[in-house]
Amino acid sequence: MGNLIKVLGKDLENCPHFFLDFENAQPTEAETAVWNQVSAVLEEAHGILAELQSYNGAGQEIRENPGDLALQEKAWNAVCPLVAKLKRFYEFSLRLENALRSLLEALTSPPYAPMQHLEREQALAKQFAEILHFTLSFDELKMTNPAIQNDFSYYRRTISRNRLNNQQLEAENEVNNEMANRMSLFYAEATPMLKTLSNATTKFVSENKTLPIEDTTDCLSTMACVCRVMLETPEYRCRFTNTDTMLFCMRVMVGVIILYDHVHPVGAFAKTSKIDMKGCIKVLKEQPSNSVEGLLNALRYTTRHLHDDSTSKQIRALLQ
Repeated sequence: MGNLIKVLGKDLENCPHFFLDFENAQPTEAETAVWNQVSAVLEEAHGILAELQSYNGAGQEIRENPGDLALQEKAWNAVCPLVAKLKRFYEFSLRLENALRSLLEALTSPPYAPMQHLEREQALAKQFAEILHFTLSFDELKMTNPAIQNDFSYYRRTISRNRLNNQQLEAENEVNNEMANRMSLFYAEATPMLKTLSNATTKFVSENKTLPIEDTTDCLSTMACVCRVMLETPEYRCRFTNTDTMLFCMRVMVGVIILYDHVHPVGAFAKTSKIDMKGCIKVLKEQPSNSVEGLLNALRYTTRHLHDDSTSKQIRALLQ
């Protein structure tokens, strides 16, 4: 059905075995309204990543400023445009949250089951995957760039000392104290975009009382299973025409595992979980990509239930 091709007859471990076309899925007429809304947000994502990748910070100017008013002003002038950029990143996270909510509504709405939604709405599943890919890419870059926290901390210290009144008043029109407080909470997270999506998914479940939680968690676990099977099956991998699709699948798999672990009452690591965590970790470790360690760290440090008593020693050992 559509671009989703079942190729294995036996449904092992209750996991669907498909090829989900992350490269070429196009929206049907029924998907168009949501697809257009989310597409407008995703169009910004590439620019956001490019800006973050080139973010060098004002460390040198900040270090030069103690005791010299001219150098303090130079540092301030260097930091303010960077803080405006950090504000854009934060505001984008809010738009990404709304886009995720729209996709969750579309992919879990009655009368269809999550599997049927994925069969019918390939393009929306692809957009969901693209959001997760962006999220883990953003957080990987943020975690390896201490300049972000250093610049923002300097900005807030300078504001609080009230030393550069004219410049502060101008800057506070861009990033006032209330906005700075929200941004501070956002950037204090090791993985701020992932935290945003985890909170958004949890909120989606709590606000939709009439929607069984299984509809949301089954959507996430199905995508995790699909990604794992695509990664570990040579017949699927050979269909990838883009060399980046392997890493894309890995990021999506890890992203939905983390969301599942935040939303499901017992999490992704319990024996009753619908996600084969041993298989997912194993397939990650088998990949040669330099980004694998970052993805394993995401499972180690951004999940909620890894250290629960219900998590097997074997899974914990695999992630050590």
